[in-house]
Amino acid sequence: MSPEPHTDPSVTAAPGTPVTAAAPGAGLAAGMAPTATTRHTGTYLLGAVALAALVSSGLLWQKLNTIQEQLARQSADAGAQAIEARTVARQAEELVRDTAARLSVTEARVGEVALQRSQLEELMQSLSRSRDENLVVDIESAIRLAQQQTQLTGSLEPLVAALKSANQRIERAAQPRLAPVQRAIDRDLDRLTRATVTDTAGLLARLDDLVRQVDELPVQNAVAQAAATRRLAAATPGPGAEGASGASAQADQAWWQTTLQRSWEVVRDEARNLVRVSRIDQPEAILLAPEQTFFLRENLKLKLLNARLGVLARQFESARADLAAATAALNKYFDPASRRTQAAAAVLQTAQASMKAAELPRLDETLSALATAAAGR
Repeated sequence: MSPEPHTDPSVTAAPGTPVTAAAPGAGLAAGMAPTATTRHTGTYLLGAVALAALVSSGLLWQKLNTIQEQLARQSADAGAQAIEARTVARQAEELVRDTAARLSVTEARVGEVALQRSQLEELMQSLSRSRDENLVVDIESAIRLAQQQTQLTGSLEPLVAALKSANQRIERAAQPRLAPVQRAIDRDLDRLTRATVTDTAGLLARLDDLVRQVDELPVQNAVAQAAATRRLAAATPGPGAEGASGASAQADQAWWQTTLQRSWEVVRDEARNLVRVSRIDQPEAILLAPEQTFFLRENLKLKLLNARLGVLARQFESARADLAAATAALNKYFDPASRRTQAAAAVLQTAQASMKAAELPRLDETLSALATAAAGR
């Protein structure tokens, strides 16, 4: 009997190789067939798993390559962005430095502008103060000049005009610090309008007229001659007194008869005044020599001229004394019954009464307010 072929169960047939079993022992081969099939199935599974693993590895490797490429691109983009960011940062830093420099320059310019503004304000205040001070000085000078003109002329018109002009200038200036000066000027103007002052120009004119009339005043020792002269002048018809009756009378009488009649009247008046009875209160006036009459009249003129100079110099006491001396001489040496003498005495009396009220009002309040404004208080 031939020996049975021994089959090693560990030996696996090649795939695709038909398994042939020996006829004898077919039952044993049939029992071992599932095991070989399982082995083949496991090999297939392992191959499939390996293939799947390879495919998966390929896919993973491809995905990894894609991720690496994306990371590389992102890294490159990040680097570019970093470079761009550094560039932007550098530019921003330069811009900040430039802005800081410009800001410092601007601050310096603002400081200069503020300094110039303060200097300009100080200059404007100085100019304003200078203008106010000049205005105060001009007003004070104008008022003092007006006071001098008032003292020379004796009229309040220059002083009133100066105060009104000063008031208008202060109103145009519109400075609150000059308000006290304006109030003082208003009070002084009110006082000046209520003051009564003699017109010096009119007084001087009356004195000049009186000086011209001194030569025509009759003295007491020439009363008879003056009376005869007045009668002769009254008998002589003036050019305006000739009427119809005078023309007819002159037609009836010849010129020599008229002259003879007037001469007879003069002689008759002189004869009547040869003996005269009168009361003599001033014997020296009667005993005055004719040649001394000239010096008497010149002395009276000198007294009147001295009084006139006293009025011009505002020396009222001296002027009143001269007028009193002129009045005494007039009453002593001149005829008190003459109309010329009476008119001259009335003029002298009026002049003395006028000079008693000739004191000019003072502007102490306005000048004090101007001094305070000039001092800056």
